[in-house]
Amino acid sequence: MGFNVVELPQPTPDLIAALEAAGLPADDLHEPGRRFFRFEDDAGLIGYGGLEQVGSDALIRSIVVIDDRRGEGHGSVILSWLETKAAAQNASGLYLLTTAAAAFFERHGYTALPRSAAPTAIAASRQLSALCPASAAFMFKELRTQ
Repeated sequence: MGFNVVELPQPTPDLIAALEAAGLPADDLHEPGRRFFRFEDDAGLIGYGGLEQVGSDALIRSIVVIDDRRGEGHGSVILSWLETKAAAQNASGLYLLTTAAAAFFERHGYTALPRSAAPTAIAASRQLSALCPASAAFMFKELRTQ
């Protein structure tokens, strides 16, 4: 499954619209430390993914596959790419919050944790402290740095 990745120099209206349509947070996209990527192939746009470096760890900010490209394994490819990118940036762990995709992330090696287990820097992030509802699953995966 070949694809191209374009790092967005700033959040684009298309990214914001895709996140909002998927019910994902978009309120703090312009703040420092967030990096978003557009994934596409010969057929066009696949979706978006984002990372936020938080101390020695990283947060997956979002993974969204556009509606007509779902069910083709693209979410797994985007996740793997983001994990590799975070490891290359020397992140030792990758965290995320999800309201609807816990089973997807569990299949990829993520473990659900109580929010109280979050490292201080992760707990202080806007993602954890304000943007995601208390009902969102908090998940973690240890990364092997390259």
